[in-house]
Amino acid sequence: MNTPIPYGRQHITQEDIDAVAEVLRSDYLTQGPKVKEFEDAFSAYVGAKYAVAVSNGTAALHLNALALGVKPGDKVITTPITFAASANCVRYCGGQVVFADIDPDTYLLDIDSVRKLLEASPKGTYAGIIPVDFAGRAVDLEAFRALADAFDCWIIEDSCHSPGGYFIDSKGKKQHCGNGQFADLAIFSFHPVKHIAAGEGGMITTNNEELYKKLLMLRSHGITRDESLFENSIEFASGNLNSEPQPSNSSYPAWYMEMRALGYNYRITDFQAALGLSQLKRADEGLKRRQEIASRYYQTFKDLPQVTDRNYEVDKNPQHSTEYRPQSGHAYHLYILEVKNRLGLYNHLRENQIFAQVHYIPIHLMPYYRQFGWKEGDMPIAETYYQNCISLPMYPTLGLEQQAFVIYMVNSYYR
Repeated sequence: MNTPIPYGRQHITQEDIDAVAEVLRSDYLTQGPKVKEFEDAFSAYVGAKYAVAVSNGTAALHLNALALGVKPGDKVITTPITFAASANCVRYCGGQVVFADIDPDTYLLDIDSVRKLLEASPKGTYAGIIPVDFAGRAVDLEAFRALADAFDCWIIEDSCHSPGGYFIDSKGKKQHCGNGQFADLAIFSFHPVKHIAAGEGGMITTNNEELYKKLLMLRSHGITRDESLFENSIEFASGNLNSEPQPSNSSYPAWYMEMRALGYNYRITDFQAALGLSQLKRADEGLKRRQEIASRYYQTFKDLPQVTDRNYEVDKNPQHSTEYRPQSGHAYHLYILEVKNRLGLYNHLRENQIFAQVHYIPIHLMPYYRQFGWKEGDMPIAETYYQNCISLPMYPTLGLEQQAFVIYMVNSYYR
């Protein structure tokens, strides 16, 4: 097969192009109505009260850390198996990142490892926890919320891999990623390889109105036009300090605004919002296709001796025979295998125009984080995972013939 097969890619339709073109012909390219429209639609999609669209997922994480008041010296726990931004947002605020190991079966942040860290120090030692819905598998945030509450910690849910994903809570109810029921804040990314592509872009969701208002201000230079938050007088705002007092019914002039905090320009454009909104309309369709691709991969690789495929769940109902199947609630941003001779397989696939990827190099072993004392052996499960993991192509437009070729090339390498 001569056409390269990447591990992930965007799917742009004529409807997407038309949506962007419509905004380009409109009066607003940024700070216009399309951003709020996208926010409202996205918050409804995940089931959260509020959504704030921003320039990218990293900006979303940074704003979350700022809104939650992370300050120099604050300790925050996260996973070493994620993109660096999940940890870097703490460093941007001067906080201290503390890594906890992953669960070997799910690759998610291991709650028992987090509990050990929290119990080993006085309450108040840690400010927060950042679990990641890695590869599309949803974290059990109900359990993390109970743990966080016991130790006075906030939670940021990094859901960049999992729009549409969910876990089942203790009452048997689906809890969708980013719905604000258990995490204080959640974030999503609209990078081209994600479920919803907007070129770049990110979204923050929350059910906390106070945090929502902070985020709106911090997103745009720390400036607000909300009169209820103004500190300067109407006389000052009107430029009438040396004149007669203003009438009692006077109001702030339309031009007036106040900078109340040191914010950032993390705004998203209207044409990005239009693209994201158009893509959101077929998000469920894309998610269904990802699940179909996952099912085909799983049925192929579950019995291959050189491969460990953990993209399943076990039906333990005593009335059923034990059955393994692709995991419900998994959004399948990535399809990860643990394999023998990973480098050999990786090179074999590349030689045949299949561009698999590795997610991720453990963050604690990056040179930047090694300077804080992290070393090999600190996260043994994460490090073992890294030695063997590989991400196969996974995106809705991956054709049956293309997937068959990927499967053939993996099998041909081992057999």
